[in-house]
Amino acid sequence: MLNTKDTRDTNTLFSRFDTAFADFLQDKEPSSDPNHLVLASLVSHLYMKGHTCLDLSLLAARDWDALALDASVDKLIDKNLSQSAQTLRWTKGPSSPLVLDGHLLYLRKNWEAEQRIIDSIRRRLEIQCTEVSDLKQKLDELFVLDQSNSQSEPDWQRLACAVATKKMVTLITGGPGTGKTTTVTRLLSLLVTNSSEEHQPKKLRLALTAPTGKAAARLGASLGIIVRTLPEKYRFEITHKPVTLHKLLQLGTNDAESKIRELAYDVVVVDEASMISLHLMDRLLASTPLNTRLIFLGDQDQLASVEAGAVLGQLCLDAVKGNYSSTTIEWMRGISQQDMSVWAGDGSPLAQQTVMLRKSHRVEGGGVISQWAQMINSGSDEDLNGLKTSWNQLNPWSAQAASKFPPIDRLDLIKFKDNQAQLFLQNSWSRYLDLIKKNPLDTSKNEDYQHKLAKEILDAFSEFQVLCAVREGAWGVSTLNGVIAELLGFKSEGWYHGRPVMVTENNYHLDLRNGDIGICLQKNGVLRVAFPRDSLDDVGSKINVTATQSGSSSAPGPVKWVLPSRLDAVESVFAMTVHKSQGSEFNHVCLVLPPERSAVLTKELIYTGLTRAKKRVTWIVPNPSVLFKSIQTRLSRSGGLHALHDKEKR
Repeated sequence: MLNTKDTRDTNTLFSRFDTAFADFLQDKEPSSDPNHLVLASLVSHLYMKGHTCLDLSLLAARDWDALALDASVDKLIDKNLSQSAQTLRWTKGPSSPLVLDGHLLYLRKNWEAEQRIIDSIRRRLEIQCTEVSDLKQKLDELFVLDQSNSQSEPDWQRLACAVATKKMVTLITGGPGTGKTTTVTRLLSLLVTNSSEEHQPKKLRLALTAPTGKAAARLGASLGIIVRTLPEKYRFEITHKPVTLHKLLQLGTNDAESKIRELAYDVVVVDEASMISLHLMDRLLASTPLNTRLIFLGDQDQLASVEAGAVLGQLCLDAVKGNYSSTTIEWMRGISQQDMSVWAGDGSPLAQQTVMLRKSHRVEGGGVISQWAQMINSGSDEDLNGLKTSWNQLNPWSAQAASKFPPIDRLDLIKFKDNQAQLFLQNSWSRYLDLIKKNPLDTSKNEDYQHKLAKEILDAFSEFQVLCAVREGAWGVSTLNGVIAELLGFKSEGWYHGRPVMVTENNYHLDLRNGDIGICLQKNGVLRVAFPRDSLDDVGSKINVTATQSGSSSAPGPVKWVLPSRLDAVESVFAMTVHKSQGSEFNHVCLVLPPERSAVLTKELIYTGLTRAKKRVTWIVPNPSVLFKSIQTRLSRSGGLHALHDKEKR
């Protein structure tokens, strides 16, 4: 029990909601064991922290880091608390509010969601797809073989395409620049081409989706570019624009009350799968027929979803090892013409459908950002020492040297609001600031020009972004947005010409999604907010990715204008949290850490923030020891999806 005068007095650990949940269970079916109240409160508490369950083995080992609890709770929690779960009466019966499954204690809704996900994936893995005719020949035509590199590491993109033709579910994971979008473009081309050969004149029905509007738009834009580089016979068109998962599944403001609608597609591609929560994955699988091919793309090392669950991380367990069976190894050898034995193992059926892309093709900045990302992700003492050495060798940012743009530099600040920070921000957003000041949108210009200029301003702003590790405090988003606005010569609050804003809640009436970014501009004397139309989900708009964009005047403009008075859930976005940046990329990222440790500072957060940058990273780290400690802290979320990999449960 908690070491307090009253076990209800749990302000040091539990929220009022947590204790109210335990009190509710106690009122319905009283227990004489005070540890039962603590367990119920703890399950609720961990759920709000992103865990889908309470891992009793971690509790018994008192591994507070893995449970995302402060070490100070060691003095508060009874050493025998985990054992009390065995007598927990609120786990009894088919409708019990809690479920004890082995060493995992769940809220029933989470346990049921996990069971549905596990069952759905297992059923999809049992379905053997019809073989693609002349698979090896088609792969040879889609992938340029480098004969001089034939004895080195396999072409994992090629193998991922081949593996995805075998079953109804495939996981393709990899870090930034490893070519996940390139891979899925060639895979879709392979499937479309094969379908047209086998089932003419039927066209394969494709759906592209991602958790956020920006990620969905980026997927569509990238795919449209890549597909035009394919041999002519493999080019294809997509008749539906990529949309958010919520749009695809037609989820309303109350997801629980939204009717499950079956998707009418042959292939569904889900990008940025690391952002998918447990319950969103459950809904997706429930809506997707078993005869629809599901392809998940994502970086398993990124931050997990804001809501509960670490779905992709658990599904891609040990993907780095391969763990391919002897049958899979032999089949892969035939596809790659290489010895695959180093990746052999006794992996689960899901492991046979999981491919990790291992080679980064991002060479901008000499690949320095990718090298840092790999060292951060490694977690080894050697790489940590290498990072410390690299940190000490970084050139401090200066206005005089700014034109050289090194791939990684650092801005040494004691406080954010000073002249050096102002020069840095003005330099980094120079194009955006010039456009804001020199190009008012007025009636002397035609509508097409105003649309084009607004889009140019949006693009200029999005080239650079300040990312914060935390929301509150002197170095958090809430404070820095006002500070940065003042340093750039704007007001610290209210609406004004040039204010960038982020939508913080889905607005279905305006067709705006959480995370969409717009800029307030004075248009014909009236303030309006311009949102890039490619970040919106325009139902029914057709993308022909085999041709260049049409110049037809009937096409919608590149931006959508919204009156500020209609936006009741927005915030300034000179700075955003790393969590909010997921699914986005920027040419230049400024990553800001607070000078003191925080529970949110983990290896995954640092890695995710760093890899939002395509060309350049500037660190603002008042206390470097916080950075290195964060890299040594791994985000761990308890969950039971690993059962898909357990030998005894196969």
